[in-house]
Amino acid sequence: MLKKRKVIVTGAGSGIGKEIVKGCLNEGASVIACDINGNSLNNLSLAMDDRNVLYTYQLDVSKYEAVTKFFYYIEAEHSDVDCLVNNAGIYLAKNILDYQADEMDKVLDINVKGFIYFSQMFGKKLLEEKRKGVIINMSSVSGMEGSSDAIYGLSKAAILGLTKSCAMNFSPYIRVNAVAPTMVNTTMMGIIPDWRKEEYLSHQLINTPVLPEDVAETVVFLLSDKAKHYTGATFDINNGGYLR
Repeated sequence: MLKKRKVIVTGAGSGIGKEIVKGCLNEGASVIACDINGNSLNNLSLAMDDRNVLYTYQLDVSKYEAVTKFFYYIEAEHSDVDCLVNNAGIYLAKNILDYQADEMDKVLDINVKGFIYFSQMFGKKLLEEKRKGVIINMSSVSGMEGSSDAIYGLSKAAILGLTKSCAMNFSPYIRVNAVAPTMVNTTMMGIIPDWRKEEYLSHQLINTPVLPEDVAETVVFLLSDKAKHYTGATFDINNGGYLR
């Protein structure tokens, strides 16, 4: 589905990001995988076979200068890039009453500003060249229904607004959609409070857990031409949660 596509994926070294990279590669895309963790990127490269066209780039998405430098690299080495998956994020599992100011800044810098920086620079490039492209923003059920970690929840709600606004600002060239999964079996799930996990599960109408590869399949679909009529939409992968 993704032959001739070139996809940037942030937060690509583990969890959902890693599965998105695999899914894109399996569908014939080239991928530029970004992550703050160099070891994770090395392990990702080792896990792929020689047939895959995978490039890795270590950076902190919350640093504007680092993202600017990355897009200079993109212009020089991958000027045909046409897809972006904003996935990098952080979850501290803290009550808002316990947050320190620097912790608030860290979550918002990564979870919101990182998405803004990449969207701005990717959007500017493709709009100036009048080329078609796609942006997928990873949000969360907590951005739609609230979170036990209010700062994380507000960051993921902000991404829904960013998605709709960029869909308008970048039309007709770039389609922009959001994916909002429920709990997914990654390392993050290990620090979600038990009461919140039970609440999520009690609302779900399908009793099959949502896996990282399930989320990746939705992202691959949205990157493909099969989703050519979707923009400004949110795909809530939550087993029918919160319908009642």
